Amino acid sequence: MAETIEEIASRVRELRELEKVTAEEMAEYLKVPLETYICYEEGKTDIPASKLFEIGQRLDVEMNLLLTGEEARVRIFTVTRKGEGVEVERRGQYKYQNLAGKFLSKRAEFFTVTIEPKKEKPAAYSHPGQEFDYVLEGSLNFSIHDNEIILNEGDSILFDSSYKHSMEARGERPAKMLVVVI
Repeated sequence: MAETIEEIASRVRELRELEKVTAEEMAEYLKVPLETYICYEEGKTDIPASKLFEIGQRLDVEMNLLLTGEEARVRIFTVTRKGEGVEVERRGQYKYQNLAGKFLSKRAEFFTVTIEPKKEKPAAYSHPGQEFDYVLEGSLNFSIHDNEIILNEGDSILFDSSYKHSMEARGERPAKMLVVVI
C-alpha cells in the first residue's frame, strides 16, 4: 500500500489543528523554517521520515496514523508479510516500508529502507532517540557527525540519531536496510 505525500500531509495538518498546535509551533519543534513546514503540510515538499517520527511524538500519535490514517489496534503481535508493509512515497533517495504499523503503543518504529544510487550527496537528517541499521543488501556510505563509514551486507550500526546522519548507496545497485528507530 503506497501512501502519497499529499495524503500524509493532509493528515499531519488535520491532526496538528485538532491538537491546537500552530504551524509556527510545529516548525519550531521540528527545527525547520516555517516555510519548509508549510510546504510539508501542503504536500509540496516530502516530509522526511525522521520528521514524521518527530511529528508523531509531538502530536502523541502512532506513526501509523500519520502514514495510513488508521489507528494501531494490535496489542499481542502483528505480522507483516513480504511486500505488505505500508510504503511511503519518497521524492528523495530513500524508500521506506513500515513493518509494524498496526501494533499499538510501540516503543520503536521498524522499517525497511531502500537507498537508490544517486550522483548528488544526500541530505543529512536528525531525530530524537537512537537508530539501529542492519544492511540486508548492497553496500552504502554512512555519514554521521563528521564520520564516514562503509557498511556492507550483514553490517550494522547503532547510533544516537540526534546527530545529523545520511546514507548513500555505493556503486550502481540500491542498498536495502532494516531500520529500527527507538
